[in-house]
Amino acid sequence: MFACIFIPDFPVQAIIRFEPELRVRSVAVLTGRPPLEKVVALNERARQTGVEIGATKPQLEAWENLVLRARSESQETSAHAALLDCAQSFSPEVEDTSPGTVLLNLAGLEPLLGPLPKITRDLAQRVSQMKLEANLAVAANPDAALLAARGFPGLTLIPEGREAERLGDLPVDVLLESFSSDAEETARWVETFDRWGIRKLRALAALPEVPVSERLGQQGLHLQKLARGAASRNLRVLEPRLIFAESVELEYPIVLLEPLAFLLNRMLEQVCARLRARALAAQELHLNLELAATHLNGCASFTQTPTQPPTRTRTQKFTRTLRLPAPMLDAKVFLKLLQLDLQAHPPGAPIVKIHLSADPARPRALQSGLFQPVFPEPEKLELTLARIAGIVGEGRVGSVELLDTHREGAFALRHFAPVEPASAEPQFKNKVKHEVNESGNRKKDKSMQENDSACQVGEKLEENAKETMSAVIALRLFRPPLGASVTLREAKPVRMRCLEREDIAGEIVWTAGPWRSSGDWSEQEGWSREEWDIAVPAESSCQLPVPSCQSNEREPTTGLVLYRLVQDKLSGIWFVEGTYD
Repeated sequence: MFACIFIPDFPVQAIIRFEPELRVRSVAVLTGRPPLEKVVALNERARQTGVEIGATKPQLEAWENLVLRARSESQETSAHAALLDCAQSFSPEVEDTSPGTVLLNLAGLEPLLGPLPKITRDLAQRVSQMKLEANLAVAANPDAALLAARGFPGLTLIPEGREAERLGDLPVDVLLESFSSDAEETARWVETFDRWGIRKLRALAALPEVPVSERLGQQGLHLQKLARGAASRNLRVLEPRLIFAESVELEYPIVLLEPLAFLLNRMLEQVCARLRARALAAQELHLNLELAATHLNGCASFTQTPTQPPTRTRTQKFTRTLRLPAPMLDAKVFLKLLQLDLQAHPPGAPIVKIHLSADPARPRALQSGLFQPVFPEPEKLELTLARIAGIVGEGRVGSVELLDTHREGAFALRHFAPVEPASAEPQFKNKVKHEVNESGNRKKDKSMQENDSACQVGEKLEENAKETMSAVIALRLFRPPLGASVTLREAKPVRMRCLEREDIAGEIVWTAGPWRSSGDWSEQEGWSREEWDIAVPAESSCQLPVPSCQSNEREPTTGLVLYRLVQDKLSGIWFVEGTYD
């Protein structure tokens, strides 16, 4: 069995898909250059009011409540792509028949999706979720399903063997419009059948085959087979292309972000619906805005008087990309992220066209352990980081990454992306392997321990003595470093005073250094520094009695405080980087 999805008045529905409020109004779609625009598509409400295809724009002034829209190829492309996504979410064999028309093979889907009536209803519901109204027909061959979808509204299910009976009431025009794209050829066939008195497909199917072949040739026989629903062919299977994009061409430029967010919300919902139909999520979002034409000198121009000379204009492009930490599928989160990004980076000119695309990825599949702490959801965390970045500035929020350089304290902030926990299986294998090797060597080591016990005792005593005699010195860094004023004598620092802390000052009684280092000399932000280790005397906070003094008076004792003093050789600025314990 084969199913056909047909969107009647496709150019109109492609526009109504982005403007749902027009669904209850009369809409006509125009094409051509002013003032020669003509009607190319109508919805049923406009057709009932008397509007006809081919009417010019001046002729439409008599209809007050008629809504006119220019034909949009980008919106039709997006609507047709959404239709293909619906079909490919049900069947792997899909044929891209024409804009607004798709055929798919339903063979073998009943054990998975249920009986054919249920599959038909589910498919119609999926198309409705894409904001499209479709005619859907199921038949034993693709051409019969196509004729039924184009001729009957709503859902149509034709049992096998009853194709000629169900298709017999359709007019001949439906057959000719379905299988002929040449308007002149279609008009010639209509004239021929009209002279013969053939109005319905039942009359064409009842003609004898030999006279039809003599007068109309093989093409006439093929049309007769189609009218009987007896033609058989294979689908021209479409190779799937994972492109999820939506476009909107605006009649009037948008200046404020609020109406832009209103349109972005609709586009994001449509992109998410298409991704959900294919069981995918979005890894990256690409927003391309086409801005209003401006003069070459940068001044915007929307009108031009006849007396002004013609000026050259150019169209500006504005592009933003959101790289998500994990595949997501939440239109509200996407909208808030785009709003925060556009507030930080406004386009700077009125917007005339919007193009939104998403890079698909497999949804995140992660099962948390029973005894592991609960982590925040990446969707909420990404939104929180975007809000923080809007306050503190872009480039100041993210994950810290050390740079591959010898520069002290050099790091960069990269976009935060959670790392999935590594599997514990390799560690388990290594642990088991280690235990097996250890058990195998245990007997061998036991005999050696008895012979070397005397030597090990002596070595342990020597190591303990060295550890006791050695002193560990730790450098406590100041974050950020403290600015300092340094007096030099013979190119050595002799006195130091911290500009931010009064307790760090005094004569330098001991120095070690300098240690010079530099790097990135070929870059714009090169660095060169000179380090000194210095000792500055400091009074003790307590006063101890001195036994050698006859008066046994208390005298202040002094100690030394060790600092690291650094000079930036490019700027000549001194600062205290830290103190030694």
